[in-house]
Amino acid sequence: MKAGLFICVYGVLFAASFYTYNQFYSNPTVEDAGRLLPAQVKEIAQADGEETLKEIVKQANRTGSRLTIAGMQHSQGGQTYYPGAVMIDMKPFNQVIDFQPEKKVITVQSGATWDDIQKHVNPYGLAVKVMQSQNIFTIGGSLSVNVHGRDIRHESLIDTVQSFRLLKPDGTIIRVSRTENADLFPYVIGGYGLFGIILDVTLSLTDDELYQKNTKEFDYSEYSDYFQKEVKENPAVKMHLARLSVAPSSFLREMYVTDYVTVEDQQLLKDYETLKKERIVALPKFFLGLSRYSGWGKDAFWDIQKQYMLEDNGSYESRNNVMRSETDFMAYESGTKTEVLQEYFLPVNEFADYIDDLRRVLEKEDEFNLLNITIRYVEKSDQAVLSYAKEDMFALVLLINQGRSEEEVKKSKAVIRKMIDVTLDHQGSYYLPYYSYPSKEQLETAYPRIDEFFRKKQQFDPDLRFTNHFYEEYNE
Repeated sequence: MKAGLFICVYGVLFAASFYTYNQFYSNPTVEDAGRLLPAQVKEIAQADGEETLKEIVKQANRTGSRLTIAGMQHSQGGQTYYPGAVMIDMKPFNQVIDFQPEKKVITVQSGATWDDIQKHVNPYGLAVKVMQSQNIFTIGGSLSVNVHGRDIRHESLIDTVQSFRLLKPDGTIIRVSRTENADLFPYVIGGYGLFGIILDVTLSLTDDELYQKNTKEFDYSEYSDYFQKEVKENPAVKMHLARLSVAPSSFLREMYVTDYVTVEDQQLLKDYETLKKERIVALPKFFLGLSRYSGWGKDAFWDIQKQYMLEDNGSYESRNNVMRSETDFMAYESGTKTEVLQEYFLPVNEFADYIDDLRRVLEKEDEFNLLNITIRYVEKSDQAVLSYAKEDMFALVLLINQGRSEEEVKKSKAVIRKMIDVTLDHQGSYYLPYYSYPSKEQLETAYPRIDEFFRKKQQFDPDLRFTNHFYEEYNE
């Protein structure tokens, strides 16, 4: 009798322990760069080959599992995972498949990074046309959010894509281009991994070039006119960026801009074409750290940034190296805080009035810790269904330091919704790869084709094999 009771109790405890193990240990917890949406996934599957990827999709169809797709996971709103889903890590799937330098074309697997491409094409005097300002991201992830960068003579990334292969939710593979399965082209690019797995991509390249940096500072009210006359109408300017002060002493008033102007004697390129590596970052990292905790720190960091850029005025840099911006100094770890991004797009001629309205909102938000605003330019691009550039626009990238508690997230959400309202009032839009602070109404205003996008998703993937936080949050 006692033996039977012991066996029964032991069996119950064993079953409970096994359940606990499966729930809390065999199901890994993942999070993206924003660190605000940790979730337990069913498993992390490694993309170590095309056959493996096909089997992952077929297995998911047999078991009914959901799938998500992850690269470097710098999208910050859970676009790369979902609770209980199988998260596919694409980073091992990173080979260069074909390179035709004479045609300025390269085909790479989607887990390759921009750094991988740059190292491959730089010895041939070639460069990427459009990518982010950093080269650490995967190609598949970049396509899925349809990135843009410092180049002002091309549109967003979709403009440079010749074709890609897509592993569909049913486990079959198709090629997608502007002529093959063309109806999918504007949905998958900028589609946040919801239509299947991008296996490999064929991209158009351009010549590497030598640029001279031209940096100057001025008042924000002069920026639109300067850009229209001195940058956009000058074909020698190939790249451009600006920074707007968040320091208390010059808040949203002072700016500096850097134009990258083509050097006449391109023979000099050979002296600058070696790909640069990260340099010593201790000093900027120190002052960025100070800026997180005090207005004095923000003033000091702004002065140092300006001084450095102005002293570097007139220096030379290759196109490939302009696209290898340093990021190590921005690395940030905290148990209670995180840093999130927002990106707002607005018409060029709206800039000064927009900044005035944005300043009025933010001057009332003492606890909102804005660390940086970088400005780029993106030409009108309506190729993607979820296009963010309704016309020629400035893109303002905001870096925000915030707490991770529920209350602090709520406070950030309230301020960000106010900023988005200001942006929409100025005929602008916002970028989707970040935390899901915006309301459904704001999403529909910024992206009037969002319902069309969701309908296409449901038509193409009726079993909802591919999903993520973004889709589940907004597809109500």
